[in-house]
Amino acid sequence: MAAVAALINTATLAAASANGVFNAVVATDGTGQYATIQQAIDDAPAGRTSPWLIFVKAGSYEGSMKIPANKPFIHLIGQGKELTTIHRSLNVGGRPEDGKTAGETAYWASSVRNPQASVYKAEGSVVTVEASDFYTTGISYVNDYGVEAQKGPQALAMKSRGDRAAFFDCAFRSFQDTWMTTQEDAYRHYVKDCYIEGAVDYFYGGGNVLLENCTLYNVRRGSVIVAPSHDKAPWGYVFRNCTVDGNAEARRDAKTKLGRPWHNSPKAVFIHTTMNIPIAPEGWTDMGAIPALFAEYDSRDAQGNPVDLSRRKSTYKGRGDNPPTGSCPTTVTKAEADRMTYDNIIPGKDNWNPKAMMERLPEPEGAKADGGTITWQPVDGAIGYLVMSGDRVIGITADTKLQTGKTDGAANLRIRAVNKYGTPGK
Repeated sequence: MAAVAALINTATLAAASANGVFNAVVATDGTGQYATIQQAIDDAPAGRTSPWLIFVKAGSYEGSMKIPANKPFIHLIGQGKELTTIHRSLNVGGRPEDGKTAGETAYWASSVRNPQASVYKAEGSVVTVEASDFYTTGISYVNDYGVEAQKGPQALAMKSRGDRAAFFDCAFRSFQDTWMTTQEDAYRHYVKDCYIEGAVDYFYGGGNVLLENCTLYNVRRGSVIVAPSHDKAPWGYVFRNCTVDGNAEARRDAKTKLGRPWHNSPKAVFIHTTMNIPIAPEGWTDMGAIPALFAEYDSRDAQGNPVDLSRRKSTYKGRGDNPPTGSCPTTVTKAEADRMTYDNIIPGKDNWNPKAMMERLPEPEGAKADGGTITWQPVDGAIGYLVMSGDRVIGITADTKLQTGKTDGAANLRIRAVNKYGTPGK
């Protein structure tokens, strides 16, 4: 980030606007066009074929959010996953049985099935994305119920149902069922540099989903990471260069499982995984389906040593009174792992390229202050710039200068170039 000592007018802090860079700006402090993200989505046009950029300034945005299927190409850009949070406390638990203790029924106050709850009839996820071509970066998606209760029932933070969904440098937090991916076998998600937290089946569903350089953070003993339900998906879930980590409870003993088969013939493969916490020797467990592929390649411990995969589970039991059994490989070869890549999984016939959306442009050079004006050199590929004082955005401009007006205080300004997809640069 470019920094320059400058004097700024405090009135400028309340005057930041889209200025031709973003289609909408959301802020809790009144410096955007919208106070809530849902308002900005509601006003976004339907049927887009190019990105509609919504910038969400630093803040805590409490409430549910839904992007309907007729609003593709929403790009939801946060100021940073440490700064911009979308959250709500909700779960989908049913009415408690008679005789249960208060501790066993506490979830009911946050259940979407409870007529007396503030979340009654809300979506079963804090955020639901039904549209395709969704992209987001720099936001934490949090189900407060899951994080605070540290127990079930199901409490989703994210449900992403469309095709061509991309997630970059975001966080997803809950306990049970944190993130449900699309159920369509042909649909694609690409997830890069993200943090995903939970304990029970906290990444589950279907689709062809490639996760790269992500952290899977377990918050209890005996956590189960994935519960896929692929039917005929060619790739399923592929984790490349990811890290399995966890809190003190998850580190206590080797009880954490990589996953279990929810429905159909699911696939999940972990490639070049760093396992910072002990994983159960069997690696996987039953759930009623027979996986097509639950496997690993080149799993390493925190010290970089190869993980012993000789005791990984290969035989699974199905459902029913006389459940069928079946088996699947526990490892893939180097040649097979080398095929499970971005170039093979993500582009498809339509040449989708979410990596281009995630490119961080270089920092602007030549930044200087002259009286009440800040100037800098243009950055190739930038549609505009964010100008910040600390964590506060004081300007959004398509120009390479910012008028700060009369001066009454000093600050270090940071300037970030924004690419055409909305991603802020270095």
